[in-house]
Amino acid sequence: MQKIAVDMDGVLADVYSQFIKMHLKEFGETISPESVYGKTEGEAFVNCRKYIQAEGFFRNAPLIEGCRNVLEQINQAYELYLVSAALEFPWSLIQKIEWIKQHFPFIGWQQIVFCGSKQIIAADIMIDDHFKNLDHFPGKTILFTQPHNILKETGRHERVNSWLEIEKILL
Repeated sequence: MQKIAVDMDGVLADVYSQFIKMHLKEFGETISPESVYGKTEGEAFVNCRKYIQAEGFFRNAPLIEGCRNVLEQINQAYELYLVSAALEFPWSLIQKIEWIKQHFPFIGWQQIVFCGSKQIIAADIMIDDHFKNLDHFPGKTILFTQPHNILKETGRHERVNSWLEIEKILL
């Protein structure tokens, strides 16, 4: 059975909606995803680090549309691992575990990998929204479109814009 590594933030969890919501609350200004195309989260949101450190940022992130159903099917067809470079934000670990338990009760604790660098991940397929995680991965790579990567060429990575597209590729 093939192993598949799926990123959390920006692939399963809609962190951009969290940034937009928190920016609106702090500045009274609505930012559209289109206005931050090509910018890192830090460039797009002046208080990005502050937002990430806010209580509940990761715990309350909404699901990206369609991911739950497709991920459940992937879990049956592949050896699935949720992979997050969560050690960059160590306070997020409990929030992320609670988030996974709430939204993906079919994912066992053995299928959750929190790491510092994803270069250590050994799988056949990786789905991620960051080039830094996909560029060094030796297997099949799927780039999930997010505002920060939308204006960049994908290179050898297959770009997807939704979980329906992932379903067509993998299932």
